[in-house]
Amino acid sequence: MVKRCSWAQKRELETTYHDIEWGVPQTDDQKLFEMLCLEGAQAGLSWYTILQKREGYRRAFAEFDIAKVARFTEKKCEKLVGDAGIVRHKQKINSVVANAKSVIQIQQEYESFAQYIWSFVDGRPIQNNWRSVKQVPSKTVISDALSRDLKKRGFKFVGSTTCYAFMQAAGLVNDHVNTCFRHKEIKQMG
Repeated sequence: MVKRCSWAQKRELETTYHDIEWGVPQTDDQKLFEMLCLEGAQAGLSWYTILQKREGYRRAFAEFDIAKVARFTEKKCEKLVGDAGIVRHKQKINSVVANAKSVIQIQQEYESFAQYIWSFVDGRPIQNNWRSVKQVPSKTVISDALSRDLKKRGFKFVGSTTCYAFMQAAGLVNDHVNTCFRHKEIKQMG
């Protein structure tokens, strides 16, 4: 039997996400933007809910094309409030557009959004060695710093806990427990 992180053993959608995506070091700006926005959408909800709506988000937000989303109008955002394929929360919808605009500013300042994000971990994933998911923190000093800086740059729904979940998902930190088959695989990617 394959050993996984306990949170990924209940439902197929979560298991597939865990086995293929979660924790893989990501350096594509568009994918990082998607991951950050989805983590923000998850605030107050279950990750399973967001996974179920991920295709709806991709459709609603132009596959997370940063330049296209940055041009969304208030009228377009109002229309999205009625879209059952996403979380119909006006502030969360508006945050995706605000975040796209902020990503563009970062891309102008840095070579890429990825370079900016990865600078918080000195360009290399942090390799943790947890025995249990109970040991995994919900935020860290680094996620606090990332959150502060993103907020300063105009990002929305980027609290420290959201930023740490984003860091885990995007592979900035390897938080697969050490008994999980993905722990060693992810470590070798870093």
